[in-house]
Amino acid sequence: MTVLLSCKELSKSHSHAILFDKLSFTVHKGDQLGIIGPNGSGKSTLLQIIAKQDKPDYGEVVVKQSLRIGYVPQFSEYPDKELLSIILEVLKDYFPHQSHDDQLLTAEIVLAKMGFENSTIVASTLSGGWKKRLDIAKAMAIDPDILLLDEPTNHLDIASIVWLEELLQRGRFSYIVVSHDRLFLDRVTNRMIEVNRAFPKGLFAHEGNYSAFLEKRSDFLTALEQYEQGLRSKVRNEVAWLRQSPAARTTKQQARIQQAHALQDELQTLRSKKARPKEDWEFDAAGLQSRKLIVAKNLTKQFDQRVLFKGLDLLLSPGSRLGIAGDNGSGKTTLLRMLAGEEKPDLGTLKYAEGIRIVYFDQHREKLPETHTLKECLAPNGDMVEYRGKQIHVNGWAKRFHFHTERMLMPVSQLSGGERARILLARLMLQQADVLLLDEPTNDLDIETLEVLEESLLDFPGAVVLITHDRRMLDTVSTEIIGLGCGEGNYQFASVEQWEQAKQEWIKKSSKPVEKGPAEAPKKAAAAKQSPKLTFKEQQELQQISNKIEASEKEIEQLEALAAETATQTNPKKLEELCKQLADAHHQIDKLFHRWQELENKKN
Repeated sequence: MTVLLSCKELSKSHSHAILFDKLSFTVHKGDQLGIIGPNGSGKSTLLQIIAKQDKPDYGEVVVKQSLRIGYVPQFSEYPDKELLSIILEVLKDYFPHQSHDDQLLTAEIVLAKMGFENSTIVASTLSGGWKKRLDIAKAMAIDPDILLLDEPTNHLDIASIVWLEELLQRGRFSYIVVSHDRLFLDRVTNRMIEVNRAFPKGLFAHEGNYSAFLEKRSDFLTALEQYEQGLRSKVRNEVAWLRQSPAARTTKQQARIQQAHALQDELQTLRSKKARPKEDWEFDAAGLQSRKLIVAKNLTKQFDQRVLFKGLDLLLSPGSRLGIAGDNGSGKTTLLRMLAGEEKPDLGTLKYAEGIRIVYFDQHREKLPETHTLKECLAPNGDMVEYRGKQIHVNGWAKRFHFHTERMLMPVSQLSGGERARILLARLMLQQADVLLLDEPTNDLDIETLEVLEESLLDFPGAVVLITHDRRMLDTVSTEIIGLGCGEGNYQFASVEQWEQAKQEWIKKSSKPVEKGPAEAPKKAAAAKQSPKLTFKEQQELQQISNKIEASEKEIEQLEALAAETATQTNPKKLEELCKQLADAHHQIDKLFHRWQELENKKN
C-alpha cells in the first residue's frame, strides 16, 4: 500500500494543557479515515498540523513528494467576493503556471459539482450550509490526493449530508474526516482512530467503519479493565509485603522492592488515563401538571409566495419528544420559533397551558465573549450557580460538564468548539422548563457528550421539540417526526428514513408526471418494507449499475478533456455546450450513485 503521510510522535499543548502526546499513525492511499475523540483532545489541531496550518511542539508529519492536501476547516468566514473569484484565487496559488482560461474552466466545473448554479453569488451572503460547500469546493479545486475535513456535517441539512456521503464514497482521493455524526462515520469510513489519552499510546485504531470500531474498542476496554483489576491485586500483595519491612535487604529483595514501586507507578498511570466517567445530566423540569402543554391547530406559514407548511396540527404533552426534519429553508426553525411565541402563523392557533415555562435553545446561540473566562461564562454572578433550588459551587458544576478546574481561568478564545457548546448546555440546564425547544444543540459536541445529552432528553419528564442534522439522535430521541418538504398535509412520520422516502417520492411526483400506476406507489413501498430482499429485476439492476457508473465517469473524463481543449480556442458557444453536457453527466452519475445506495441498503 502506498504511504501518503506519516505522523511521527506528534505532541501539542495549549496553555500548559496537553492535547496529545507522541501520536503516531500512517495514512495510506485508499484510506477513508475517521477520527473521533473527546472535546479538547486536539482533533482539529491535529488536522491543522497535517494541513501545515499549525506546527507541533514535537514530532513531524512526513508526506509523500508532491502530495496535494485539501483542507476543509471547521469554521470559515468569507469576504464580499464572488464564488468564482474565490476559487480562482486558490487555483492561482496552487497552479501559478496554468493559463487563466484553464483555471476559469476548472473553477466553473468545481462549483457546478458542489451544486452552485450561479458562480457570481457573493460568498459572504451564503448560509452556513452553502459556506461549507464552498469550503469543500476550495479543497476539491486543487484535485487533492488527500482531503482533510473537520466536522463537515455542521450546518448541513440531512439532504446535504447525504450528498457529501455520496461525494466521498465515489471520490478517487483518500481522506481524513473528524466528525461526531455516527451514521455519517458508519457510511464513509473504512478505518477509525480515537484520539484519547485514556489509551496507552494516546489513540486506538481499527480497520472498518464506526460500528466495527465500537465493537473492538469495547473488547479492548474490557481487557484493559481486567488487566487493571489484576494489577490492583498485585499491588495490594506487594504493599503488604513492603509493610512487613524484611530485616535483610538482599539483592533479590531490592529487586522486588523496585518491582513493587514500578507496579504502583503503572497502576497510577492507568488510573490517570482512564476515560472520563459519564455524568448524569438532568434538565431542570418545572413540573407543570397539564396533559396539554401546547396545542397547535391548522398552523400555516408561507414565505415569498412559498408555502412552508399548511394545516399543521400538534399536541405537546409531558413526555412528548417531537423531532423536526427538513432541508435548509423548509421552515424547521420558523416552526420552532412559532412554538416559542417568537413568530406568528399566517393562519391557525396556538394555545399554551397556564404558567408554562418554555426554554428555547437557538441554533445561532448567544455569543460567548472571547475574553471571558470559563468560570465567568459558567457562573456570571459569582462563585455559585443555582440548580433545582440548591446552590452549587462553580467548580462542581464545571466538573459535571467535564471541565477541569485548572482550566477555569482559561479565556473562551482558547476553548474548542465542543467546549463552547458544553458551556451553553450547562447554562441551559440551569433554566426550569416544561417544554424544551432545541434548534441544532449537537453542533461541535463529541460523541460521548452526544450520548449523555440523548439520555438526558429521554429522561426529561416535560416535552421536547428537537431539530438536529444528527439522524441517529433524531431517531433515538423522537417518538414522532414532523417532516417538512413532502407536500401539503404530509407531515407525520415514524422515523427519519420514512420521511426521506416520502420526500423522494414527492420530488419525483412534483418534478415530472407519473406515467402509470400512481396509486400503486404506496403498495410498492409497503411491500418493500415487508420484504427487504431484492427482486430479480433489482438484482440485475444492481449488477449492471457499477458498469453504468464506470461508463459515466469515463464520459465525464472525456468531456472535461474536451472542454479543456476547447477553452484554449475562441469558441465560447461550444464551451458553453460542453459545460452543459458536463453538468448533465454529473447529474446522471449522482442519480446512479443514489440508486446504487438504495439497492445496497435494501439488500442489507
